[in-house]
Amino acid sequence: MITKTKKLVMLGLFSAIAFLFTNIGNLIPIRFAGFLSFDPKDAIIVIASLALGPSTAIIISVVVAFLELITISSTGIIGFIMNVIASCSFALIPAIIYKTFRTFKSAMSSLFISSVITILLMLLWNFLVTPIYMHVPRQVVEGMLIPVFLPFNALKCLMNTILVAFLYKPFVKILRRVGLLPPSRRIKREAKGIKPTPVIVVNQYVRCAKNKH
Repeated sequence: MITKTKKLVMLGLFSAIAFLFTNIGNLIPIRFAGFLSFDPKDAIIVIASLALGPSTAIIISVVVAFLELITISSTGIIGFIMNVIASCSFALIPAIIYKTFRTFKSAMSSLFISSVITILLMLLWNFLVTPIYMHVPRQVVEGMLIPVFLPFNALKCLMNTILVAFLYKPFVKILRRVGLLPPSRRIKREAKGIKPTPVIVVNQYVRCAKNKH
């Protein structure tokens, strides 16, 4: 069981790592439409929400977006809202599904669903809000939806999914080693004793038959 103290520690830890990843993403010189940059923090938010539950996705998304707002962001309150929506839509669905089906495979599969939802939400957000931010007619932004915003968000979701696939297990192992996360259910079952398998049962039956003869 995760105590409140441990959860607070991990919330702070994951928020700090996510903010660090945001700064690393800003170092990548690739920009879409002059202001869209790859942000790998969503991968960390997904990992945190898988480990701590769906509410974690909302908390860390808001915290990191606020840190960006008061430090490195140039998009103001519009960027803050966009970051929260994008991160929550990407991280919430895997966390909710993983809470019921606790396998890494189900979590990774659900990232496909969350990627589609995130892309659609971001297209809608850009259509409604980007004309205000860029001070251009809506028709201009409408013409950018498919050639600019769609591939950008698809690539961003893909890269964050790949990061989750590579980083989830190492993160969880480290947190378990330092005692912030409890042992896995498989380890707990092994600690209670070896569960009989068909091979073990057959071997025991053969031994008993030999002893009788």
